[in-house]
Amino acid sequence: MEQFETFLGSHLPIAPCFHPHYESSLRQMLTGGGKRFRPALLLGVVRAYNPLLTPSAYHAALAIELLHTYSLIHDDLPAMDNADLRRGMPTLHKTYDEVSAILAGDALNTYAFEVLSNAPLSDRVIVKLVRSLAYNGGVNGMVLGQAIDCYFENQRLELDQVKMLHIHKTGKLIAAALQMGAFIVGRDEIAQELYEFGIDLGLLFQIQDDILDVTQSDEQAGKTTNNDQAKNSFVTLLGFEKAMREADTLADKINRQMGSFDENLQRELSPTLNHYINRHKD
Repeated sequence: MEQFETFLGSHLPIAPCFHPHYESSLRQMLTGGGKRFRPALLLGVVRAYNPLLTPSAYHAALAIELLHTYSLIHDDLPAMDNADLRRGMPTLHKTYDEVSAILAGDALNTYAFEVLSNAPLSDRVIVKLVRSLAYNGGVNGMVLGQAIDCYFENQRLELDQVKMLHIHKTGKLIAAALQMGAFIVGRDEIAQELYEFGIDLGLLFQIQDDILDVTQSDEQAGKTTNNDQAKNSFVTLLGFEKAMREADTLADKINRQMGSFDENLQRELSPTLNHYINRHKD
């Protein structure tokens, strides 16, 4: 991932103009760290099946990180979660202003597809990657999840509705990362299996985030915590103990799924996944 960070640093958005902070607002959340979980999944699939394509896959890995970062910027806005801290630093609307944060998110969203279109891959593969990223990040993916999340604040949903919410809001972009990795290496026959695995992984990731929201301080999490009281989180719906059991059950399922993967895929994904699968227990 160090090489990916170098690639990211050399492909930051450039927008020379007389605006005092437009360009810096585009870069702040990208260079401020982050788990790089989605890029790591995509690159892990590529390394498992065709390591020589790894440098070419950096464009796709960056594209998904750009789209994810835009979603965080917008998620933190006063109209949504109204958060003050992200990745250990003030959120963009706190550093600058709300308009700057909205526009930075808009810019990173579109820049993701500019970066992806320049990937040194075949046009046929790029079209598949664009379709996956757009679908899972957009109308029927992450944005749908955000819409449900915001509209139903202070309204109690059923468990299956909460799962649908978070599969869309969190799971689909994680699933897309794995699917896009399969497309890059021409392993379309496993793309759907990896996608479904990613949906489960994304749901676990969200349950864990909900648990950590009530167990970690802002400093530990690097973002605003204890901010989900009005939200349909798994903890607010199930209570802490049942949410922990739900996470344990899903973690066990994911470990079994991991065991069914071929040796190369297990080897490349395990370092990333083992770090996160049981993080709710830390």
